[in-house]
Amino acid sequence: MDNIAGRKPALTWVVHISVAALVLLWLFPTVGLLVSSFRTSDQISSSGWWNALFPAEQNLVIRTAAPDSQLAEGDLWVVEGNLFALDGREPLTVDAWGISSRDLGAYQPGETAEFRDGSAITVAENGDYRVESREEMSGSRGQRVFLNAMVPPKFTLENYDNVLFTEGSGGGMKKAFFNTLTVVIPATVIPILIAAFAAYALAWMDFPGRALLIAAVVALLVVPLQLALIPLLTLHNQIGIGKGYLGVWLAHTGFGLPLAIYLLRNYMVGLPRDIIECAKVDGATDFQIFTRIILPLSFPALASFAIFQFLWTWNDLLVAMVFLIDSTGQTTVMTRQIVEMLGTRGGNWEVLATAAFVSISVPLLVFFSMQRFLVRGLLAGSVK
Repeated sequence: MDNIAGRKPALTWVVHISVAALVLLWLFPTVGLLVSSFRTSDQISSSGWWNALFPAEQNLVIRTAAPDSQLAEGDLWVVEGNLFALDGREPLTVDAWGISSRDLGAYQPGETAEFRDGSAITVAENGDYRVESREEMSGSRGQRVFLNAMVPPKFTLENYDNVLFTEGSGGGMKKAFFNTLTVVIPATVIPILIAAFAAYALAWMDFPGRALLIAAVVALLVVPLQLALIPLLTLHNQIGIGKGYLGVWLAHTGFGLPLAIYLLRNYMVGLPRDIIECAKVDGATDFQIFTRIILPLSFPALASFAIFQFLWTWNDLLVAMVFLIDSTGQTTVMTRQIVEMLGTRGGNWEVLATAAFVSISVPLLVFFSMQRFLVRGLLAGSVK
């Protein structure tokens, strides 16, 4: 009875739930990275991205003005002002405050706390403070005050301005973006061109050793990338290529060709034989059949491999570090630039989030614009 027409088996719902769970698991980090790229460092450190639309409590450490700004009022020496103005922040609301890191919220707004040197401080709800002392205060810095303040949600484009347009931090990322395009576009186009010719020959041309070549292509699919890095780099140095764009293009081409030939060959084998035979009867050459019949019909497989190759080369770090890195940094790609930002800007999470989202934006655009060809290309040759 479970197979009656119009009734879905129970397993279908399990599949749908599993797919929905996988989509959500993939979507949450991406949305989180996007939201974090528009937040400030204080907001990122104080609350998760899912609270970006709500006010958040932040713990701030701000020093009062230095003692050299004190004024005499009768028998008292006084330093006063606004803590948020001193720190260059927008006005916030103080929920609680303290003078020790052991108890950040020991006092409420309007209450008075006494320092060890005998001076006393009063902090208002809007951040106004007043330090009083019966003796003249000394020292080069003011007293530390710990604040618990409610910060309203705020989004800014300053992170993208720093990453993309500011020299020193953003200038490197902007240049790395174009360097990555310089690597990715040829490293995607060259393997497709070579693999398309090879796949047609392995699929529709009879010549001695064709079966052995197909077996060799399948065997190369399981060769670890790391196994060939050093020998290939040594070869590049011997023939004078060294480290540069040409070397990394050839490396990506060599590592991507086995999958490309295997994928395209399986697709071309599944094309109708009658079309090719009729074209040969009409006098078409192999090159004419390949360019006018095979290539247009093989577009889903070509697009499928283009997605894989583009994503792999765009997100690659290992091959770029081996075949491309130079001492001047003129050919640094985005993955390498993000690693360098992690080393120099370990605490600037807003900059890292923005740089990471800029890095994944292009692969996302390519994937969603061509994903309709992905499944058709992957299933090529699986069903006769």
